[in-house]
Amino acid sequence: MSNQTAFNTLPLSAPLLSNLDSLGYKEMTPIQVASLPIILEQRDLIAQAKTGSGKTAAFSLGILAKLNPTYFAIQGLVICPTRELADQVSNELRRLARSIENVKVLTLCGGTAMRPQIASLEHGAHIVVGTPGRLLDHIGRGSINLNTVQTLVLDEADRMVDMGFYEDIYGIVAACSPRRQTLLFSATYPDDIRKASEQFLRDPAEVKVESQHNDSHIEQLFYLVTPEERNAAVARLLNHYQPASTIAFCNTKIHCKELTDELQAQGISALALHGDLEQRDRDDVLVRFANQSCSVLVATDVAARGLDIQTLGAVINVDVSKDTEVHIHRIGRTGRAGEKGLALSLATPGEKKWVKLIEEYQGEAVRWHELKELQENPGNALQAPMVSICIMGGKKDKLRPGDLLGALTADIGLRKEQVGKINVFEFMTYVALDRHIAEQAMEKLSRSNIKGRQFRMRIIY
Repeated sequence: MSNQTAFNTLPLSAPLLSNLDSLGYKEMTPIQVASLPIILEQRDLIAQAKTGSGKTAAFSLGILAKLNPTYFAIQGLVICPTRELADQVSNELRRLARSIENVKVLTLCGGTAMRPQIASLEHGAHIVVGTPGRLLDHIGRGSINLNTVQTLVLDEADRMVDMGFYEDIYGIVAACSPRRQTLLFSATYPDDIRKASEQFLRDPAEVKVESQHNDSHIEQLFYLVTPEERNAAVARLLNHYQPASTIAFCNTKIHCKELTDELQAQGISALALHGDLEQRDRDDVLVRFANQSCSVLVATDVAARGLDIQTLGAVINVDVSKDTEVHIHRIGRTGRAGEKGLALSLATPGEKKWVKLIEEYQGEAVRWHELKELQENPGNALQAPMVSICIMGGKKDKLRPGDLLGALTADIGLRKEQVGKINVFEFMTYVALDRHIAEQAMEKLSRSNIKGRQFRMRIIY
């Protein structure tokens, strides 16, 4: 580890540094090296960095470094495009704040009841993480006071503008203290964002961390297809490579739905994620993908924003993106944490011009392959190893993951490896079970007592 990349070279308090050490944060990522000294000098910042680059820890440490826990007012505000990203950021902030007494982080997103949020705000919070629409709701109701915000973070600003949140953000920024520090993070930095952000930032420093991916890290393969054979080609790629989990990116919602139907018809366990889904259905899809009850997530770029899927076997670009940065962003979701990644792209002759832009950006030619090289694996459809059961009870019923694991192993006699991820939400809980034993296990579980009572449950296919 070089001296320049060690966290202890930064002017951070001893408790923050020792907590970073205990969390296994040994050295800074490139975006942290580039941005943290500027953030800690209290300067405004525009940082170009992709998901998974360590940007959340960078701005979180900036907020926490100057936080006064005895002053019970909102001192940090992070605006995120989606609820999933807001949840991730809140969790990261809580982990990084463990060494500071009584820091309260509050998440304010749509899709959940307003009243509990208003009650939480009345009790006070040091840091708020939220989505634009819901934050604006609270400002309109007078249930939130942002006059005391010292650090304002706009996370994934490009996607917030893409999703039509610009006016909302403008309203939220206007409610913040003019003496604040503003940090803007964006995977891409087109002119419209540059123009939009000029009104929010004072003489900002700019940093950009190259979003190129190391070739030894991600294997990129391009396949030439006709428009008619595109969807069938996705199934062939899946059957040939057999990745444990895959995100397949489409450019439109309609294509997402069509491809998902086609894959399901072939016995491949696939679910669609696009902007038309209700929040509850979206949660349902994401939980099932993350807990391996679904092998393929077919998504649009906007819908997949802010997803944090740790181990992804492959990314398939079903349509080539016209935006090179978006292409780089997509493929960067595979090959994380030292794993070898696989990025497969389908392109029609008419899309070769977009591939040319990717080649120029990467500074090297892409490798073309033919579909006929792929082996057919008949009868070997990609079935997810797990199945999710949904239990009609959650945090409100004082359910904890340990209670369910205990009921499934001690009472019903399952082996630990037959039980996958357990996600407990406010009102419901998802448990991933080995596909082969899920039905019998659920039957027994629905008849047994968990926390002294029986819960209704259903299996989701």
